[in-house]
Amino acid sequence: MPHGSYEDIRIEGHLIDSGIMSAIMDDIVSLGGEFETLSFEVGRTNEDVSKAVLRVRGRDEGHLDVLLTAVQEHGAVPVDPSDAKLAPAPADGVFPDSFYSTTNLETAVRIDGRWVAVEGTEMDLGVQVDREAGRAWTVPMADVRADEPFVVGHDGLRVRPQERPREKQAFEFMTSAVSSEKPKAQVVKIVAGILRENRDASREIIAVVGPAVVHTGAGDEVARLVRAGYVSVLFGGNAVAVHDIESALYGTSLGVSLADGTPAVGGHEHHLRAINTIRSYGSIAAAVEAGALTSGLMHTLVTTGTPFVLAGSVRDDGPLPDVITDVMEAQRAMRAYCQRAGACLMLSTMLHSIATGNMLPAATQTVCVDINPAVVTKLADRGSWQTIGIVTDVGLFLEQLANELRT
Repeated sequence: MPHGSYEDIRIEGHLIDSGIMSAIMDDIVSLGGEFETLSFEVGRTNEDVSKAVLRVRGRDEGHLDVLLTAVQEHGAVPVDPSDAKLAPAPADGVFPDSFYSTTNLETAVRIDGRWVAVEGTEMDLGVQVDREAGRAWTVPMADVRADEPFVVGHDGLRVRPQERPREKQAFEFMTSAVSSEKPKAQVVKIVAGILRENRDASREIIAVVGPAVVHTGAGDEVARLVRAGYVSVLFGGNAVAVHDIESALYGTSLGVSLADGTPAVGGHEHHLRAINTIRSYGSIAAAVEAGALTSGLMHTLVTTGTPFVLAGSVRDDGPLPDVITDVMEAQRAMRAYCQRAGACLMLSTMLHSIATGNMLPAATQTVCVDINPAVVTKLADRGSWQTIGIVTDVGLFLEQLANELRT
């Protein structure tokens, strides 16, 4: 490549065994750039970090900017960093041109010569800065207001990449691929350990629950986890709550008896009658308080004081009065819990799980369970070493997990 534009970058961390160095080099080459290793100090032991300085060269300034943006996600920073560049939002709900789009990795911005951690790690947002207060935080596009200052370009940004777990061989094996042939007992033990660790550390544990959990008769198993403190908040849609309440009131789920698996006479009406009952009381909690709802997962959430967020969709019947029908409001309600989450169980609900995954920091330990391998692959592919994908019947898995935790 003749001359062109270049910039020297510095990388520090477990560059070899975590694959960071090779990922940076691959990105540069695949994007048509060139690199030159100016220095490479390898850690003397597996606990020591390595340090490298590379010269990244592009065809021109625009091409170089593309290269630097790509390697930035691996933790690369300029040898001589500058402050982050800011630009005002041109209108409500509109980021300025060339705004920095966040990843789910820990990020910092340089303000007046000082690195400041960005609050609210989440992918696909912008970064707003208050220079006087020395603060930076993420903002969704819908919440942008005209003239607010946002980070643009790649200057003054530092991303901390995730590193491969350094001691947990079994965990790494379980997370290396999605397969229905993994030893389920070992996986259940690992997941149980994750939940115990997070509960004992008082970190939030999110359970994203689909209606299949109720259909398979596993609503009671999730209720066991709730009562034992292994679920801090439940995310779901109208369906999971309706079918749970239907099962509590009529013993059916979508009109099918949970006792013997046969369609009940007039069962196709049960979900609507369940919705109507709750609407007559004004809320699920009010129905519990009045003694109209005396069992089930939603009853357990109410009686234990465990919060839940039910996000609606265009296909919902009713919906239940607790369902948030404004999707942006539902997103805001979920986001508050996602930022504090240490672990997340995604249980047979692709759309709500994808929504949740997009709001989770990369460090959040995530467990995706579904009978469909394609769903698990999609949910597990978050670019995180902290994700376990399990292809199995969600009902059987939850029973084994609750038993392992001795709830």
